[in-house]
Amino acid sequence: MSTANRIAPHVAAVHDLSGMGRCSLGVVAPVLSAMGCWCSALPTAYLSANTIFPPSDHFIFRDLTDEMAGSLDHWEELKVSIRALYSGFVGSERQIGVVADFFRRFRKEGTFVLVDPVMGDWGKPYRTYTPAMCGKMKELASLADLITPNLTEAAILLGEPYEKAPKTGEGLKDWLERLSLNGKRSVVITGVHPSPGKVGAASFDRETGAFSLTAAHEEPAQFPGTGDLFASVTLGALVRGESLEKAAALAVDFVARCARSTLALGTPIEQGVQFESLLHLLR
Repeated sequence: MSTANRIAPHVAAVHDLSGMGRCSLGVVAPVLSAMGCWCSALPTAYLSANTIFPPSDHFIFRDLTDEMAGSLDHWEELKVSIRALYSGFVGSERQIGVVADFFRRFRKEGTFVLVDPVMGDWGKPYRTYTPAMCGKMKELASLADLITPNLTEAAILLGEPYEKAPKTGEGLKDWLERLSLNGKRSVVITGVHPSPGKVGAASFDRETGAFSLTAAHEEPAQFPGTGDLFASVTLGALVRGESLEKAAALAVDFVARCARSTLALGTPIEQGVQFESLLHLLR
């Protein structure tokens, strides 16, 4: 069957929307669309700009929890069918509960659930994340078929010190096994540095029991939104039938290419990676 005649798999993305900066829904929707998915959005919050931009007295943040709950009721009335449920940044304990309810109400046989447990980076939780929220995120992640934490979030989920996070070998395999809940879910840990100058992702695939590690050259910059980019590419590849190992490898390579291209163009770091001209690589 030609691609033109296929029905696009429906993915529902639960993320915030930043008016300025390439992250969250501004990355998720175009990437999944380029990979052949129909992406519906359930926004958790609106921010005038991502939080990497300099502080401003005019910064806008709007919590959309009430709108989320109402949207779910409407979607249920519409009897929508969803192939994959995908959550990212959430802003409160109550909102995490709404996302969990979303999973329970719309998960049918064959529905895939990805939780990107966005809680922190570089060894510290984000300022908005309380210990109670971290506990609720752990509960939400227990509902997932796949989680994609970075090393900081993996440490939080496991209750381990970030300073003891493994880089490779048996220690990393141990973390993956524990995060899988005895093989209940697949896991990809991002931000792994297996050797100097390399950064990538380590994976455990619950379907095969296989572990894998993929890495690319690390560029000298830290861009916002690359976690959203990685998880979105991984999900898009999985939905179209790729193995987890291949999906993670594609995501690592694509993020690295975007970072390299952006540095060559010289645009400000806070704007995120310029991925738009490279989307054809995902088709």
